[in-house]
Amino acid sequence: MDSVMSLVLIAIGSLCAASFYVPIKKIKGWSWESYWIVQGVFSWIVAPVIFAYFTVPELGRVIGQSPGSAILNTMFFGVLWGVGGLTFGLSMRYLGVAMGQSIALGFCAAFGTLAAPLISGTNLLSTHEGIMTITGVSVCIAGIAVVGYAGALRSSNMSEEDRKKAIAEFSLKKGLIIAILAGVMSACFSLGLTGIPGVMDAGNRLKEAAQSAGTDPLYVNNPSYIFVTLGGFITNLVYCLYLNIKNKTYGDYLSLSGGVLVNNLVFSLIGGTLWYLQFFFFGMGQSKLPGGMMAFGWSILMAMNILFSNVWGIFLKEWKNAGSRTTAVLVIGLLILILSSFVIKL
Repeated sequence: MDSVMSLVLIAIGSLCAASFYVPIKKIKGWSWESYWIVQGVFSWIVAPVIFAYFTVPELGRVIGQSPGSAILNTMFFGVLWGVGGLTFGLSMRYLGVAMGQSIALGFCAAFGTLAAPLISGTNLLSTHEGIMTITGVSVCIAGIAVVGYAGALRSSNMSEEDRKKAIAEFSLKKGLIIAILAGVMSACFSLGLTGIPGVMDAGNRLKEAAQSAGTDPLYVNNPSYIFVTLGGFITNLVYCLYLNIKNKTYGDYLSLSGGVLVNNLVFSLIGGTLWYLQFFFFGMGQSKLPGGMMAFGWSILMAMNILFSNVWGIFLKEWKNAGSRTTAVLVIGLLILILSSFVIKL
């Protein structure tokens, strides 16, 4: 039952993550760099602090009792994840919600699940849980490859006019490069939560402090989120301010009428909160996984994100006129991704 509940909780978070770009598209009159950092204030600063405050007893003491080096390492991984975060947004800009998220999250799933145990020298083949983790990641990557193939078919089948209608700045080559970088760097979020056993402490020490304070197991990752996302915010802030200056868009924040400004802030708040909720529910779901498969929770999250992002892609007509063969390949890929998540039941 715990395994099923784990999937349900992670699926809820994934639905939130895949949906975050929908309200962001309602923002008017702002350049990408302007709306990206404003939604980031809500998703990377405001939401993590508020949710941790209300779910972690004596949050200040938990943070104060955690080693400073572990907190800095958590932020360091967050800075690296921030590179993935800003390029993640760019991948959707050039490839669309469906294809951009699919490719980026595919690399993120593999690296985020396997990097820590491989670097620390853990033999995943020595236990049933380890073997199932490798199997699940492999099935997940296979599903991602099929979804990516569907994206390639869509690109070849659609006319240039159709591509531009679905995605105004569609660019396959540029989008693929950015999506791969986004995936690898985004996986550093997972390392920020777990650290690298025997090599580098990070959010794992914050988690231990939260456990010692009597925090409900569902919420023990919440203090770590504060510092991972803070690191990511710093990266994105520097880059977005650079673009504001380069593109002379720094006036975006004050040039709008009151009504439009409120509209933009509201949808930034909604989008940013939806983005954060993926990790809030991920932490809850991961706590219910078998001990030896905790790392696989990351792969489940990415698989679910891809599933729901493509559902949104279909709803937003990004796959319109792509052809029946392409649609069939997409559906097969999504079914494989769903199958990968149920490895925890084996």
